[in-house]
Amino acid sequence: MATGNDLPTSVRYEADEQPPLPLSVGLGVQLMVLIVAGIVLTPAIVIRAAGGSETYLAWAVFAAVAISGTTTVLQAVRLGRIGAGYVLAMGTSGAFIAICVTALVEGGPALLATLVVISALFQFTFSARLSLFRRVLTPTVAGTVIMLIAVTVMPIIFGMLTEVPEDAPPLGAPICAVATLITVCAIALKAKGALRLWAPVLGVVIGSAVAAYFGLYDTDRVAEASWIGFPTVGWPGFDLEFGAAFWSLLPAFIFVTLVGAIETIGDSVAIQRVSWKQRKAVDFRAVQGAVAADGMGNLLSGLAGTVPNTTYSTSVSVTELTGVGARIVGLVLGIVMVAFAFFPKALAVVLAIPGPVAAAYVTVLLAMLFVVGMKIIVQDGVDYRKGLIVGVSFWLGVGFQNGVIFPEFVADFAGGLLQNGMTAGGLAAILLTLFVELTAPRRRRIELAFELSALPSIREFLAQCASRFGWSEAMTQRLDAASEETLLTLLQDDDDAQQEPRRLQLTVHKEDGGAALEFIAAPGEANLEDRIALLNERLDETSGEREISLRLLRHLASSVRHQQYHDTDIVTVSVDAPKAEPAIEA
Repeated sequence: MATGNDLPTSVRYEADEQPPLPLSVGLGVQLMVLIVAGIVLTPAIVIRAAGGSETYLAWAVFAAVAISGTTTVLQAVRLGRIGAGYVLAMGTSGAFIAICVTALVEGGPALLATLVVISALFQFTFSARLSLFRRVLTPTVAGTVIMLIAVTVMPIIFGMLTEVPEDAPPLGAPICAVATLITVCAIALKAKGALRLWAPVLGVVIGSAVAAYFGLYDTDRVAEASWIGFPTVGWPGFDLEFGAAFWSLLPAFIFVTLVGAIETIGDSVAIQRVSWKQRKAVDFRAVQGAVAADGMGNLLSGLAGTVPNTTYSTSVSVTELTGVGARIVGLVLGIVMVAFAFFPKALAVVLAIPGPVAAAYVTVLLAMLFVVGMKIIVQDGVDYRKGLIVGVSFWLGVGFQNGVIFPEFVADFAGGLLQNGMTAGGLAAILLTLFVELTAPRRRRIELAFELSALPSIREFLAQCASRFGWSEAMTQRLDAASEETLLTLLQDDDDAQQEPRRLQLTVHKEDGGAALEFIAAPGEANLEDRIALLNERLDETSGEREISLRLLRHLASSVRHQQYHDTDIVTVSVDAPKAEPAIEA
């Protein structure tokens, strides 16, 4: 439960405030410089690894930068239900490198475009029904898959270490790669403040300077590029034959798209934490908007024939460091990125970076991505069940990726679907999570009208649950009181929002010696977590009926979690057993 003292004191400008225009422009340009290398290098890595043409490379890079800028604007301004309403930088996704290379090799750019478009449609569905996936796509599953992204992509990245001209000096590639790696790591480990954010950029600059000394930096590409212009159209069209390659790759694309959505969920939660002076509960409607904007970016990427995109956590780091969470910064960032796409010479400066430098740069990013996956798992809490899911799924993914688990059977199964470690390990994590969910102590559920007259039925239902679970009379009374206060508060919100009559689903199950009540009902405007956290700042003498209900709920419940979606409110109330009675085994 949030508390009033849990405040990010460094926030200078909140999301809905207007900082001075020079400050907004300066931060927007700084963010662009920090992320543009990653946006450009990802499609370059994919297309070069697959042996694509220079014409297609130029087009794909242009489209990737322009679409990243457009969707960054969309994240900031929030059109309807699309966009988070926060500073969330969008850029090409490294998670797609391996399967995009495979798609280009198997069917060319047209097949890639078709797969990206279709998988993006699944992301829109995922966004609209995000609440339905909360028990399957758990932090344990997400963290495992994110760790396996690095396992899947690293063989491709390591292959780039030797991508130099045949007449290049033998020591050129290793020296420039090591220079890049040492620079990035040294700055990231020892620097403080803003300088740490510039570690990747400075590493690439120094690595490219060393590469230029050995003649590995492609200065001709930069010299030949025009200052302003539009690339030769390299739009690949679509592959509508839907052959074997399409059906074998589609599950992997859908799966990675959902993984990208999970990453976006994490970034959209994080940016909310650092964009307000007063700590607020997570607004899952903004999370849904962020995922929808991510889906729009993937749809545009597919239509343009380039690699998909996702949110960049760099924007969270910069916002936390500067204390400026104003969404106008995201608007400026997006506009600057779109403008940058029309400067071919600037794009050529990045595209001319040699393979060893790019490989060292991406190695650091993927290493950090691996750690992000670990953090997601650990922060969610690791018991023996979650530990087993992570351990088994991760090593299955590694084994399948390296072709050492029954390769004679796996190679032909589902078009080689399990040859991708991220897909194989992710499916294992989901199946194991489903098994735990399906074999957990049975949840008792009741559905009824979302109105005050439902209270007697709820009391009768809770009495039946208490009898079945062996709870004492004191525990039953506590559950009864907690459910009553939760229902009253939700109904008051529903009346204020003038919603049409809705249904209420109440679920009860054992949890850590106590009970958990889950209310799924119509959405309201205010968040219970926020209002409970603010109770200490109000005077008891001025408290109205609603605040009295909230105070009682805070007293009765050990925790209250309120997840607000566009289509659903989910309030989870945990109630501990009274101290006088023994804990109930889960």
